[in-house]
Amino acid sequence: MQLDIRAQTLLKALVERYIVDGQPVGSRALSTLSGLDLSPATIRNVMADLEQMGFVASPHTSAGRVPTPRGYRMFVDQLLTVQAIDEAALETRMQSRYLSGSPQKIIANAAQVLSSLSQFAGVVMTARQESIFKQVEFLRLSEKRILLVVVAPTGEVHNRLLLTEVDYTPSQLVQAANYLNQNFGGLTFEDARQRINHELRQLRDDMASLMQAAVEAGSDAMADQSDEVVISGERNLLNVADLSSNMGSLRKLFDMFEQKTGLMQLLDVSSKASGVQIFIGGESQLVPMEEMSIVTAPYEINGKIVGTLGVIGPTRMAYERVIPIVDITAKLLSNALSH
Repeated sequence: MQLDIRAQTLLKALVERYIVDGQPVGSRALSTLSGLDLSPATIRNVMADLEQMGFVASPHTSAGRVPTPRGYRMFVDQLLTVQAIDEAALETRMQSRYLSGSPQKIIANAAQVLSSLSQFAGVVMTARQESIFKQVEFLRLSEKRILLVVVAPTGEVHNRLLLTEVDYTPSQLVQAANYLNQNFGGLTFEDARQRINHELRQLRDDMASLMQAAVEAGSDAMADQSDEVVISGERNLLNVADLSSNMGSLRKLFDMFEQKTGLMQLLDVSSKASGVQIFIGGESQLVPMEEMSIVTAPYEINGKIVGTLGVIGPTRMAYERVIPIVDITAKLLSNALSH
């Protein structure tokens, strides 16, 4: 729906003022804030039109108005002036302090950066990994109990307990590990599984079944480490009155953090789009609370989108500041993980 310039200017002024102080905005304040030479009566008429179109609402206790989810959507899509941010200075600060180390450490640090810069919660969906292994090792724990140790190409180590039908000797376990490493190291577990099906028929059945169990368990172990959500700064949201003002809202908020499934779904949707996406509560079914917004952007490894990051905060957030923070962090994370 198109608004004329006058209505756009007044809506922009109203949303910006409401974001700053959280109080309903009256026509007298709008007259000053908008810079328009309009009478209070004209402003009231425009506000009545905006209310009828669903962009603003009147709380019962006040003559002023507040933005609705639809008003916020119009604001972020068409009226927002994004703040210029010193990209080079932010990059230098983040590169030196945060964006080095193992991929997990870099991802955890990125969530922290988002949280500390926005003062809300930072969230990163970890990169979807292909379950490639560099090498495996078997450790005999007791009769028919073996610890499978999988080393990924990045150096990460994953463990899985195998319960076997046969009690393998240490030398059999070394032999099986050597066979897997020499013949299949550097492949995905799925590729290894297919080749084992084809090639191991000539091996003794009990050794073949150990290797089959190993590739299935190894694949599961590595899958457990991917598609996870790293959250930093949830406690910041306790200081946001809009989100913590009633117990029902708080419960919804922390249910989302605990279960993570809805959050995963939302981040997964964002990863299919390019650039910054804004999900506004009350408008998107994926956001559990009307008072909450999530600003997201996908990140890449070597040109391929592998995950999403973002900031979770109140609908009444300074979008002009949060959007460039999310955008630049996504670029820096992509660069750090691609090197």
